[in-house]
Amino acid sequence: MRGIDIARACDISTSTLKHYEEWGLVPEIPRTDSGYRNYTDSHLAYFKCIVKMNIGYGMGLVKEIMPLIQQKKFLQALWKVNAAQASLHRERIQAEQVIHMLDTDDIGWIDQIRKRNEVYTIGEVAEIAGVRTSALRHWEKERLIDPKRDPESGYRLYTQAEVKRVLIIRTVSRAAWSLDIVREVLAGTDVENLQRTREMAIESLTYIDQSLIAGMKGISNLTQLIDSLAVPGDEWATENLGSYGYFR
Repeated sequence: MRGIDIARACDISTSTLKHYEEWGLVPEIPRTDSGYRNYTDSHLAYFKCIVKMNIGYGMGLVKEIMPLIQQKKFLQALWKVNAAQASLHRERIQAEQVIHMLDTDDIGWIDQIRKRNEVYTIGEVAEIAGVRTSALRHWEKERLIDPKRDPESGYRLYTQAEVKRVLIIRTVSRAAWSLDIVREVLAGTDVENLQRTREMAIESLTYIDQSLIAGMKGISNLTQLIDSLAVPGDEWATENLGSYGYFR
């Protein structure tokens, strides 16, 4: 099978195929006597899986799991996918909480994560918002947030108002194409015009839902790929599923 045939079947360019090959995402591709790549049906299954999983979960996860699939470490790969799904679920819950906060001005749910304080450290805010501390520093650099500093230690201290602002940034940035849009939305909150903020938060829910659908389609291709690679004795093999019969 030629590279152009694979590319057309996956709706990508031949240069993208070569990138995936260079990144070690597919098994080694044999060459013809004249030196041309000779793709197999198995390679086609790999490429289809990569394309679909990239849409659903991003290339970062794809680069983690595809080498594991080649090594037939199916369970390790599947648990990484499971963790990505769990993360998406948490994002949706957080987005719903922000919408509730905008509707009611209630942030009492934060108490379930950490005892409410007058001020919070950068680590505590990162935990509450489900983001990395590096994201908070970046947003500060972009002047989206402006935490105070402890006069003695110099550590960042976030008020409840700043925590709310961080939650809005995290949620709205899911639906926004740039931080300029996030900045525009935040300017609206400063004058108590929250309608645009709520609309963006709802858009982020739609984006998360679409990510779920794309992810499930990617898993379908991943399942087909593992089915084609599994042999008797693998944990994925059909004969091993009988031990789960008592659940039926």
